[in-house]
Amino acid sequence: MRGPLSTRHYRLALRRYGFDVAVSASQTSSAAELRGFVDRYLAAWNGCDADAMAQLVTEDVVWADPALPEPARGIAAVQEFMLTSVRAFPDLRFSEPDPPVLAVAGDLVLWGWRMEGTHRGVIDPPGFAPTGRGMRVEGVDQWIMRRGRISRYRAFYDMNEVARQLGIAPAPGGRAERAAVALQRLQARFASR
Repeated sequence: MRGPLSTRHYRLALRRYGFDVAVSASQTSSAAELRGFVDRYLAAWNGCDADAMAQLVTEDVVWADPALPEPARGIAAVQEFMLTSVRAFPDLRFSEPDPPVLAVAGDLVLWGWRMEGTHRGVIDPPGFAPTGRGMRVEGVDQWIMRRGRISRYRAFYDMNEVARQLGIAPAPGGRAERAAVALQRLQARFASR
């Protein structure tokens, strides 16, 4: 793991995701604390440690992830999401891109990550059977912090790309995609009557 991030890295991270926010010296000085938080967050996910995750979020956390049909609310719901994710992907691992992406603006934290795993269990919801295929995707988390814990969480990543890598969604331009488009058009025609 790398040491605390410089102001330059914060600004690069912000620009990479379309933000133009100045980073103050006080934010840079708290980088070591935030680095420790990120390390604990990675350890919780990579160790499937739901108790450790409970120490990183507030009691009333709202957790929005593209894999969820609606946001998880509260520690127990976040822990269940973690356990469900690991049941579907027993080798699920999170890491950081190089260079790391970590940006702070007040209570807002943006953190870049890489997620990898092999689909060996049911994805529930909606109930997709295991495909045995691997996925690797990069994304960014948006955390709103309160008293050193995540109170609002939102993940940004390409869920369609995950579905394609797992064989759940058709590859772009392929026969299966054309068939899906034809079915959608047929459905739209009947729905408009």
